[in-house]
Amino acid sequence: MRISSAIAATTIAILTCTAAQATEITGDELKKALQENPNVLIEAIKANKKAIFDIIKQAGLEEQASMQKEAEEAERKASADSFKNPLKPVIDDKTRIRGEKDAKYTLVEYSDFQCPYCASAHHTVKELRKRHGKELRFIYKHLPLPFHAQAMPAAQWLEAVAIQSPEKAWKFHDILFENQSKLGVDFFKKTAKDLGIDVEKCEKDAESQAVKDRIAADIEEAKQFGFNGTPGFLLNGVPVKGAYPIEHFEEIIKKLAATKAN
Repeated sequence: MRISSAIAATTIAILTCTAAQATEITGDELKKALQENPNVLIEAIKANKKAIFDIIKQAGLEEQASMQKEAEEAERKASADSFKNPLKPVIDDKTRIRGEKDAKYTLVEYSDFQCPYCASAHHTVKELRKRHGKELRFIYKHLPLPFHAQAMPAAQWLEAVAIQSPEKAWKFHDILFENQSKLGVDFFKKTAKDLGIDVEKCEKDAESQAVKDRIAADIEEAKQFGFNGTPGFLLNGVPVKGAYPIEHFEEIIKKLAATKAN
């Protein structure tokens, strides 16, 4: 927690002077007095615990609000800049695309199958695809977080399923997000089997270097774009950090349409 020098000075003054004694003193005088009599401050703190706690708490709240405002302003600026200079994820012949390949809008998600916010975002993406139909295509990329034990295995199994059937991989993707509490190798095997996937081959492919390299490439790309948590999105190159409500994405789409019209 950072506390401004002004607040700190005020706190010391409150602790070392009563209302009746309060007079104009210089900083040097106060410093000298405390150096010569350090116990005065200690006793003052003991006698005014609530006052000092309230001051520090208020300072912390003010600092937190200031930092949040700065972060929001920085994000707004980055978002505004990205309309002019959109971020460019790798999209090639090997990229799995859900929707029309020549769609007007491209939504790329960097996600973690075990992240509860990503499960919420899954429903947002589903609704966006429903609303915009052929005009929006969706691409899922991996950003499994290290503290989610099942996130990396789930990512590996998705890629393994995709080797056999890209279309069934999307079904696998949906089932995992809709059953987060069941994630684990046994559930991956059962789901793959129910989808008609060769489970034995899937197990081997999930541990293959090709699959691991693909996931690693997604993670590296996410980091380059400043995505450290999940979910992270790019909507025609405009970044969205977090599980924002659908209205946030709709606002970006409106701005993109207006920018193109101009």
